[in-house]
Amino acid sequence: MQVAAYATQGATEPLKPFEITRRNLQPDDVLIDITHCGICHSDIHAARNEWGRSRYPFVPGHEIVGRVREIGPKVTKHKVGDLVGVGCLVDACLKCPACHDGDEQYCEKGSVGTYGGTEPVIGGPTFGGYSKQIVVRDEFVLKISEKLDPAAAAPLLCAGITSWSPLKHWGVKKGDKVGVIGLGGLGHMGIKFAVAMGADVVMITTSPEKGEDARRLGVKDVLVSTDRAQMKSHLGSFNFLLNTVPVKHDLNPYLGLLARNGTMVIVGAIEPLEPMHGGLLLANRRRVAGSGIGGIAETQEMLDFCAEHGIVCDIEMINMKDVNPAYDRVVKGEVKYRFVIDMATL
Repeated sequence: MQVAAYATQGATEPLKPFEITRRNLQPDDVLIDITHCGICHSDIHAARNEWGRSRYPFVPGHEIVGRVREIGPKVTKHKVGDLVGVGCLVDACLKCPACHDGDEQYCEKGSVGTYGGTEPVIGGPTFGGYSKQIVVRDEFVLKISEKLDPAAAAPLLCAGITSWSPLKHWGVKKGDKVGVIGLGGLGHMGIKFAVAMGADVVMITTSPEKGEDARRLGVKDVLVSTDRAQMKSHLGSFNFLLNTVPVKHDLNPYLGLLARNGTMVIVGAIEPLEPMHGGLLLANRRRVAGSGIGGIAETQEMLDFCAEHGIVCDIEMINMKDVNPAYDRVVKGEVKYRFVIDMATL
């Protein structure tokens, strides 16, 4: 089927109207009318081929919310009219040990990305959510509560689950002292989740002016990482650090903040980092780890938690025609904290 979309034809080309081909509905497929799609920084990296593996034409978007228009005859989990979401994955083998463990994102045979992957039925690249409709295997379609604002729920499908997954995997609990490093799309969601989990949350930033917004989100304290006296007062006290900084930076000042058996998880920087001092790791048996998105069951758990606690992303809604200037604003850090495209404007 032919579907209206927005695509870029090259790394330096803007996004423009384009028509893409979606596969016809398979027995276990769900056809979704897309109502909203978030803009993730990964969309920009991929559209501009900053990771060196993009294929063109390229349609970004993996924070997708919409309504089910049609289902295949084998689909039992979803029905026409349901409010649903699609995140970063649209397929995986579902048979390997990683998939059996609910870690489809780490599928040993290779998961299929919502964009930039290989379309499993008709071939060619997968196209993302900057489009009117998408066809997705039912196992990768997520239920979204009608309690949630669908526009503000869209970024939960990437920013939300990327922040949620490490908090759950490393067992953050009530009373833990949690530091969230960086206040952006990922950081503001990490704060919201950790606060709702009952943790004592501290926002760690190089920008003191972000403190007021962090306190609005529920943190107990703001730690300016360039203030040596402040950093010294928190040494060895954090159980967990969620590091959302998206660029190369020095981890060593943050390692000293970790308590015995404390963990810092990298979720933002997908590039080489500054060297770490081994002595800081040996002291207090500290750990540094990485985490990507979560699996499908974990993402559904996150969405259900959001419905229970009234958690969504802080967003700025835009029309489809404004996507290119929005990209530039994301790169400059000029959004609080996620753009969401109103797909009715496509």
